[in-house]
Amino acid sequence: MEVLRIDFHTHIIPESFPDFAEKYGGERWPVLNRTCACGAAIMVGGKNFRDVTDQVWDPKKRIDDMDREGVDIQVLSPIPVTFSYWAPPEQAEAMAKIQNDFIAETVNEYPNRFAGLGTVPMQDAETAIREMDRCMNELGLHGIEIGTNVNGQNLDHPSFIKFFQKAEEWEVPLFIHPWETLGKERMPNHNFMYTIGMPSETALAAAALIWSGMMEKFPKLKICFAHGGGSFPYLIPRLDQGWQVWPHLRLTTHPPSHYAKQFYFDSLNYDPMNIRYMMERFGSDKIFMGSDYPFLLREVNPGKVLDETLELTDQQRKGMLGGNAAEFLNLEKRKRGAAVASHSNT
Repeated sequence: MEVLRIDFHTHIIPESFPDFAEKYGGERWPVLNRTCACGAAIMVGGKNFRDVTDQVWDPKKRIDDMDREGVDIQVLSPIPVTFSYWAPPEQAEAMAKIQNDFIAETVNEYPNRFAGLGTVPMQDAETAIREMDRCMNELGLHGIEIGTNVNGQNLDHPSFIKFFQKAEEWEVPLFIHPWETLGKERMPNHNFMYTIGMPSETALAAAALIWSGMMEKFPKLKICFAHGGGSFPYLIPRLDQGWQVWPHLRLTTHPPSHYAKQFYFDSLNYDPMNIRYMMERFGSDKIFMGSDYPFLLREVNPGKVLDETLELTDQQRKGMLGGNAAEFLNLEKRKRGAAVASHSNT
């Protein structure tokens, strides 16, 4: 069975970009400091935020890894630290344009191996909509990645309604990734920000979109959550119970589980038991392969958890490994076919 394998969840950053801390002032701008020929440190406020390898900017290195690990197409998205929602909108827009232009250039250079997601300044709806328009209609990207909150405001805040309205109207796929996690002041040890904070942050974002009525208001909105939705899939029964016992708080016609079925999720939860649960809860058509390449918590090889879920039908496996992501992103059939041909020839 010929199966297209699309890694929906990968991150990329330009090898170099202007020092916005020097240009605009402030300590929260990410700065890329090269540490060797094959790596760099992302610095924020003079502190090392994250070490990265050249895999994160070098498309040839990525393609070598893809060929070795059996990936036909990577979906490229920005590293969340570059979202810069805290900055003045025009400055964040400048940072977003650098990211988006670089992703578009990479996709255009290797159109059969990559698809791209852009970033927009969510702190201002009009600016976000303008850059989303440019991403989709000028740069030819396939969707937008946004964070789970904007300066502490959950995604159900009224200031985001116009953005979600346009995303639904223009049929723009959205990838929601955790950043600036809740409770991070309690997670300085054990890297709990990554293993506990991010899944919890994602659950809060998903619950806010549902409970507020945002998903009822925009039923055709296409949203995928990173890391298998974090802890959200396992909290749905508790959210439903809250909806049942607090009728005075209800803002939706149906309980949360009804709207949760509108969401999509990457498969990055590491365990076939979790995949089976998500299939029962949401359906196999709402799940697609994602690895978090090239970071340490990534799945190696991409799709390993799906390959180890032995009881999948051929149709389910084909969908979750690539077909579902292709449909979600509206990837043209030409690109899909070319990717499979390219990989099969290597």
